[in-house]
Amino acid sequence: MALTTGATGVAASSPGPASGITLEAADAAAFADIKIGGDVESFRLDNGLEVVVIPDRRAPVVTHMIWYKVGAADEPAGMSGVAHFLEHLMFKGTTNNPDGAFSKRVAAIGGQENAFTSNDYTAYFQRVAKEHLGEMMALEADRMENLILTDAVVAPERDVVLEERRMRVESDPGAMLGETLDAVLYVNHPYGTPVIGWPSEISALSKDNAIAFYDRFYTPNNAILIVAGDVEAGEVRRLAEETYGKVAQRADPGERKRPSAQRVPGALEVDLADARVNQPNLRKAWLVPSYATDTADDAPALDILAEILGGGSTSRLYRSLVIDQGVASSAGGWYQSSTLDASRFMVYAVPSDGTSLEDLAGATRAVIDTLIAEGVSEAELERAKTGLLSSALYAQDSQSSLARMFGVALTTGSTIEEVRDWPRVISAVTAEDVRKAAETYLAPQPVTAYLRAPEDAGTAATANQ
Repeated sequence: MALTTGATGVAASSPGPASGITLEAADAAAFADIKIGGDVESFRLDNGLEVVVIPDRRAPVVTHMIWYKVGAADEPAGMSGVAHFLEHLMFKGTTNNPDGAFSKRVAAIGGQENAFTSNDYTAYFQRVAKEHLGEMMALEADRMENLILTDAVVAPERDVVLEERRMRVESDPGAMLGETLDAVLYVNHPYGTPVIGWPSEISALSKDNAIAFYDRFYTPNNAILIVAGDVEAGEVRRLAEETYGKVAQRADPGERKRPSAQRVPGALEVDLADARVNQPNLRKAWLVPSYATDTADDAPALDILAEILGGGSTSRLYRSLVIDQGVASSAGGWYQSSTLDASRFMVYAVPSDGTSLEDLAGATRAVIDTLIAEGVSEAELERAKTGLLSSALYAQDSQSSLARMFGVALTTGSTIEEVRDWPRVISAVTAEDVRKAAETYLAPQPVTAYLRAPEDAGTAATANQ
């Protein structure tokens, strides 16, 4: 598993990671014995709800998160977007609390809340003073079993989702390119369908669709409760039993059966020309194993490969394309490691003035081929390990990020112990492991995507004749 936090960053004034290690003086070996999350405890209620307690006593606050093991990739055929749509509708009231009452109460006590949907999970969270934990549990347990939906509520919210799609996707050429690239990369898999859904299918979503999805998946035996903060496991158990423990199982969601994602042989290209494009860019994506699907212990090496190849201004891509050759104004890459099914490895670059996207694609390929042929140095390996591990440890200074690490991992096939043991796994990766991972997964042809202005498309067509 990988430590996906979803955090937008750590403030520069942060006093340092909870482990107590001084990062400036540390190397990767110093992190090997660190356990992510400290003294994590877990238990299961009689109704099947899994509960994880992560102690963080630096402030009298708690982060309360409920994770459902269902996402966009679990939607019935023809109902794309229903998982995200239901996330919206979960704020519309229950038999006990009217529309908006939950959010108003969180605001009244000075708390924060949010929700999010991915391909593999849907989560809801609140961050409040610790004395309000029981109240948050009661409110969240209430909407786990007592959601009330009417056509008068559902129809306007469907329009809200359609507008969200227009704003976030259809008005953004970069987002459109990403959506198309995913559809090609995951041509036979649900990950190729956008989480927000296709417009025609969103428009057809009904109250009955949402209720059926809710009844099947929003049941305690398909959920994980994560509480991080100034709490004791015994008190969390008592509160959970008094609230969530009273929610009956409504269904058995069954095994999450999905088709296996298969790489399409040969080179595939996506070329999007749009008059709104101010900055052309290039993307290359490969289908690779996630931590959940990894059968050859390659996922940790892919984590490090992404850091060496595309992790910031010291990465291979940035140094070669931006600094040395001057053919790009920015470049990088990442590995999306925490998915229930096969994942993706992505690199990107923005051409500098006078550089065509096709030439940039060739230069990018050359950087990757050099790494495959020559491997990585011990200095690069050490720097990448230290960067990954220090980022993960710094993320623990954010209570919500720490809770999200465990939530993402546990809903995408990993265990608590695998989360806690991740520093040791990363520390054990060798330079040859990284080179072999690059050869195995990046030597094959990727899906290459170009985003350009229409006039550049004409130039490219002429050049390819």
